[in-house]
Amino acid sequence: MTNNSQARRNVAVLVAAQAFLGAQMPMIFVVGGLAGTSLASNICFATLPISMIVLGSMLAATPVSAIMQRYGRRTGFFLGAAGGAVGGAIGAYGLYISSFPVFLLGSLFTGIYMSAQGFYRFAAADTASDTFRPKAISYVMAGGLVSAVLGPQLVKLTADAYVVPFFGTYLAVICINIIGSLLFLFVDIPKPPVPAHDAPKGRSRWELLTTPRIAVAVICAMVSYALMNLVMTSTPLAVVGCGYDKSIAADVVTGHVLAMFAPSFFTGHLIARFGVERIMGLGIAILAAAGLVALQGVELGNFFVALILLGLGWNFGFIGATTMLAGAHGPHERGRMQGLNDLLVFGGVTVASLASGGLMNCSGGTAVEGWAAVNYAMVPFLVLAGGSLLWLMLRDRRQLA
Repeated sequence: MTNNSQARRNVAVLVAAQAFLGAQMPMIFVVGGLAGTSLASNICFATLPISMIVLGSMLAATPVSAIMQRYGRRTGFFLGAAGGAVGGAIGAYGLYISSFPVFLLGSLFTGIYMSAQGFYRFAAADTASDTFRPKAISYVMAGGLVSAVLGPQLVKLTADAYVVPFFGTYLAVICINIIGSLLFLFVDIPKPPVPAHDAPKGRSRWELLTTPRIAVAVICAMVSYALMNLVMTSTPLAVVGCGYDKSIAADVVTGHVLAMFAPSFFTGHLIARFGVERIMGLGIAILAAAGLVALQGVELGNFFVALILLGLGWNFGFIGATTMLAGAHGPHERGRMQGLNDLLVFGGVTVASLASGGLMNCSGGTAVEGWAAVNYAMVPFLVLAGGSLLWLMLRDRRQLA
């Protein structure tokens, strides 16, 4: 029987992990492209460090999920923190010797942490009742509020602490992973039982993916996360390219990450009240509004409003998709489906982050033209997500009729 007191304890630990360990992600997203600009021989590859993080996350998703399925969530989370610490160390060394390939290797290892962090939301649902599940997921995501403030502020303190720019930032990342990993000693999530020889094997990956509700959840999660990454990755380059200071770029990212996680205090309640489909649809609409605001100009206000809307749209779209997916498969399918989901989601994000640098730096002669290209690129994917969600809602309505 599901024990919500146990679930609340796990949620508290995961909120703390999201808050403290999660700070490394806005830190690296702020400085990764800027460091890449100074290290890369071709400016078109400036955002490649961010792409390598997401690629690492995509490659790690299936094995990390399988490790959690076999050895438990705690083991997987320790593995993620170790990957983050190693990635920070290699990244710092790459900066020290001015080697772009070494810096990229560090980014690839950082992806192991990013992958493990993605499973915090699923871990929150493991011991929660059906009614508490969307709230548990959204509370854990809300922990990102602290990381949204802590990460960029640590960048301001550490970016120029040493002669080598951003070297101190990567040393701070190492410390965050070592200290933060101690939180996982308090996680209390039972290992999934070893299935009996004659137990049902569950659906194959193809059968899972062709289940309409799962397919739409995966599509909407991919689009929400990929578009958020596409725009956020190029934002520091756009802000600095339009004449603003890099500390202003950090402030814009802070506003964005706050908007990503602040709604999480009530997203679960909204899903419970209005239904997951409506909240996902609202998220897609807000992502479209973010693009429209960004295309109106490059004043500082446009950057702040567009990135705040981008974070809000991601929150509704991604938490909604996670909630839909968590209720569409059985416990014995958890490792298979959650690993497959994050493989596909971060595969889409990898493509988006790779495209971001090219669109921003190489699709026009100015930062303004590059920024416009980034935001126009959102359109076909918004149509895909919105169309798939509308199809599912109409299909469910026909079945009820």
